[in-house]
Amino acid sequence: MSSTIEERFGPYGGRFVPEVLMSALDELTVVWAETRDDPEYLAELDRLLRTYVGRPTPLYRADRLSERLGRRVYLKREDLAHTGAHKINNAVGQALLAKRMSKSRVIAETGAGQHGVATATACALLGLECVVYMGTEDMRRQASNVERMRLLGAEVAPVEAGARTLKEAVSAAIRDWVTSSDRSHYVIGSVVGPAPYPALVRDLQSVIGVEIAEQAADAEGGPPSRVIACVGGGSNAIGSFHAFLDTPGVELIGVEAGGEGLDTPRHGASLGAGRTGVLHGALSSVLADEDGQIQEAHSISAGLDYPGVGPEHAHLRDTGRARYESVTNEQALRAFREISRLEGIIPALESAHAIAWLLADADRRVAETPSSPVCFTPEFGFDVVTMSGRGDKDMAEATAGLDELDG
Repeated sequence: MSSTIEERFGPYGGRFVPEVLMSALDELTVVWAETRDDPEYLAELDRLLRTYVGRPTPLYRADRLSERLGRRVYLKREDLAHTGAHKINNAVGQALLAKRMSKSRVIAETGAGQHGVATATACALLGLECVVYMGTEDMRRQASNVERMRLLGAEVAPVEAGARTLKEAVSAAIRDWVTSSDRSHYVIGSVVGPAPYPALVRDLQSVIGVEIAEQAADAEGGPPSRVIACVGGGSNAIGSFHAFLDTPGVELIGVEAGGEGLDTPRHGASLGAGRTGVLHGALSSVLADEDGQIQEAHSISAGLDYPGVGPEHAHLRDTGRARYESVTNEQALRAFREISRLEGIIPALESAHAIAWLLADADRRVAETPSSPVCFTPEFGFDVVTMSGRGDKDMAEATAGLDELDG
């Protein structure tokens, strides 16, 4: 890796924070530049990822899903990582970094609860105090994860402001950090926030794409045709995409939360239906009105219920290196059930968005060209979908949503 930490991705990124946080961000930038190539740190991180997190996670050929789609599909099983999602990759890496900086207290925010659980887990492992901010609406939707965090020794701090979801939790965590940065490290859970966080979190999540590249070469002799991942803040997607940015012929597809439709105000598609603005310390693509006021996002998935996205994703969209689509709540719910029944894998509602796009894409292909060949032969390539997490946390919400759909 280069010792230079990216602060901008094209016009996006930067730091738009109170002056009191600048020294903490400067310190983090210097420490990460020194640490991310340090053999001792990398050896310890690798040891924990292998023996504690359970990496490498499998690349699984989903034969029944492939049959349904008429195209070879592999699932990158981040749902099998310890704590049930990709979030643990970043949490362990940053908790080790906090120890290096002699910070005894860790702050985190969470929406779906997986980042909170992962951070609480890493703090328990390394003996760090942990405070997790969570909107009370997300606490309701993700009650099981709240109990897991508390069992692991974390304080779960409820946030009642605004929509009581992820945006407000991030704001509360930042306010805490403003007053405690001398002894606290803020473990941001996605590739959002002020520099160096978008690059730092991407670096720690890039293990996903590195493994995909190696495993795809073993399974198929080369890279996939398409890498597909859901996008909220964007950490599992950028982690999946990063290894392929310079690989010709690999299409990168991010799937956002279409909520109740992009023609309504109730969605979370900040890349597909947003505008350039500042949110939580960085310039990116956000959901905002004409006056620049941040609007509320909506998704049945708590992890995608965020009105912004990582600045590198906004840059990849603008340059055309990645494209971003959206699916609705209804499509995600139906995909949640279909992949469960086809493959015996219950996905997180976040991951179900990526599967839903793949199902819709296959249906479009058949509708446009009914006589098109089934694409199982090597010349047609294959897809990899990142299963960012498992769905046990979403059972109550998904069951209620499916019951309503089935009417």
